[in-house]
Amino acid sequence: MSTTEDLIGRADVNDLEAILGVTNTDVNELVHHVKDNADCIFTWDYEKGRRPALNKLYEKAKTAQWNGETDLPWDTEVDQEAVVLANAGAKDGGFMAGTVDLTGTVFETWDEKQWIQLGVESQNWMLSQFMHGEQGALVCTAKIVETVPWIDAKYYASTQVMDEARHVEVFAKYLDTKMSGHYPINAHLKMLLDDIVEDSRWDMTYLGMQIMVEGLALAAFGFIHAMTQEPLLKQLLRYVMSDEARHVAFGVLSLKEYYDGLDAAEILERQEFAFEAAVRMRDRFLQQEVWERLGIDSKEAVQAVMLSPERQLFQQMLFSKIVPNCKKLGLLDAGDGWLRQKFGEIGVIQFEDWVDTGDEYEAFALSEDELPASA
Repeated sequence: MSTTEDLIGRADVNDLEAILGVTNTDVNELVHHVKDNADCIFTWDYEKGRRPALNKLYEKAKTAQWNGETDLPWDTEVDQEAVVLANAGAKDGGFMAGTVDLTGTVFETWDEKQWIQLGVESQNWMLSQFMHGEQGALVCTAKIVETVPWIDAKYYASTQVMDEARHVEVFAKYLDTKMSGHYPINAHLKMLLDDIVEDSRWDMTYLGMQIMVEGLALAAFGFIHAMTQEPLLKQLLRYVMSDEARHVAFGVLSLKEYYDGLDAAEILERQEFAFEAAVRMRDRFLQQEVWERLGIDSKEAVQAVMLSPERQLFQQMLFSKIVPNCKKLGLLDAGDGWLRQKFGEIGVIQFEDWVDTGDEYEAFALSEDELPASA
């Protein structure tokens, strides 16, 4: 059994200096090469519907397509500073509402202009990371088409490739036309995507991307969708969430069957990978690149930010899809509850009994009123 240090490179999962010490060493990199060690698998069994749940997802995906270029109101004017102020009021919390004592912190003397600038940079950073993560999903789902042995899974994964391309497209366009800047990929996210692509086992691509990365993204999108007052972003996220719920369900439905046939040692490897992915996904949201751009000491900034009850809630809610999905897959309690203990250490085990996405995904489907004209 691997130690925490073996898995994430540090003994203390909350070692802030070690977390912030992981940085993107080439922020100007435009092309990134990763070796894909997986075999391409053909199947000559073309019987459609052998796995009814996957076939149902495939049929739903066919009728749920939307056009990112024509189905979103791109003529909407976006005043980034006004959005920051509106969102702060809507949240009724955080620094600007005065719920945190900033005495002695790097923010003690900040005025409203500086808080607005932080909000603007945080928007740029968050949407940039979403865009990078969606490209990771695009690449990984194409890999799933190549490597999964079932025709029903290949059919569905092919629809997700199109979905992910559309998501990259709309986040990139929003950043280019409505925001005031981009950020390079966060180092923790980049490391996780590299690990997922490099692993030769097809189910690890599912686990890393469909369950962990997409599961966390679905929760993050939902949180921001509920919080934002900006109508274009709100509609964009609603469309993306309707796709993402299917994607996470695809992982849950596919892996449940496969994991039922693995032995204890193989399940432990999946548990360890899930924990490593969870920690890397948590660490990426400390937005150290924002603090560096603003010229603030990252460690001091993060320590102050994490005093905010809202920020603590956001960090925890990111796992509201991941934990119940891991439980559905049998990963939480296998091996004397190893993953349960680890999720307890990072403070997210309380979500274990929330609805898993394999049962919940239809609730995210677009209603008749929400469906775009092109659907």
